[in-house]
Parts: sequence; C-alpha cells; structure tokens
Amino acid sequence: MSSENLHQAWRTIVPERGARFGPLPPLMLLLTLVTGFVDAYSYLALGHVFVANMTGNVVFSGFAIAGAAGFSLLASLAALAAFAVGALLGGRVSTAGRSHRGRLLSTAMAIEAALMLAAYLVGQLGPSPEVNAAERYTLIALLGLGMGTQNAAARALAVPDLTTTVLT
Repeated sequence: MSSENLHQAWRTIVPERGARFGPLPPLMLLLTLVTGFVDAYSYLALGHVFVANMTGNVVFSGFAIAGAAGFSLLASLAALAAFAVGALLGGRVSTAGRSHRGRLLSTAMAIEAALMLAAYLVGQLGPSPEVNAAERYTLIALLGLGMGTQNAAARALAVPDLTTTVLT
C-alpha cells in the first residue's frame, strides 16, 4: 500500500477541518463496524440469516430452495422484507431531512438505535438462552428494519465508497 493510500485512509478516519463530507466518513465507518457485528450475530445466533447483507439472503434463499441443510427460506424472506420496510422508512426520513445531512444522520441513527435497543431487550428478556421461533423472527424483523433504515440514510448521504451495508 502506497503512502498516498495510507494518507487517504487516515483522512477518511480523521477528516481535515473543512473537508467536503465533514465528520460523516468516520461516522459511516463506525456504522459499517456496527453492521458487521449485527450481521455476525444474526448469522450465528439466528441461524444462517443476515439482517444487513441482502445479497447473502438471496444466496441463502437459493440454498434453502435447493434443500441445503441449515438454511431457512422463511428466515431469509423475513430479513429481506424487514430490510425493505426499513429502507422505505429510511427513505422517508431521508426525504424529510435531506436539507441538513447532520439531522438526517442523527434521525436515522436514533431510529436504528431504538430498534437495536428493542432487539437487545427481546434477546435479554426471552424465555430461555436458546432463541425460539417467535423470538428469532422478532429479532430478524427489528434488526432488519434498523439495517434498512441505515442503508437508506447512507445512500442519501452519498459519501463515496461508504455504503455501510451490502445490497445488490
């Protein structure tokens, strides 16, 4: 990696005063990190389903249709639907807040944080350490809604190369 690439990476993490996108790049990187943690949790704890990586769910749907063990078509479709509804919600927030990017980001992240808190509470207050079907789909819905909202806000903010989630 060249020193120019390292300098550009550093300026993404620590933008110069007056930079074009202000503090958005490091905030978007933080959201990308959160997305990775949430998807790791959903994949490991909710049974081969992603709540942010919709391309993965399309692949998993194909696996489930083909009869591969350990994949659920219903879980993948639930995640896709929740993400789509979250993206619609995020799109509404983005349209209303487009005039002020800071307000847009803070509103979208407040919605996402509330959904993540709700998911945390569902996970903590569940009937047992093992996730049952109702809890599983509630968590998929809450987390998918949050990730869809984040994706729509990230798209509206239009910081180059920082989309925070994967949607093909």
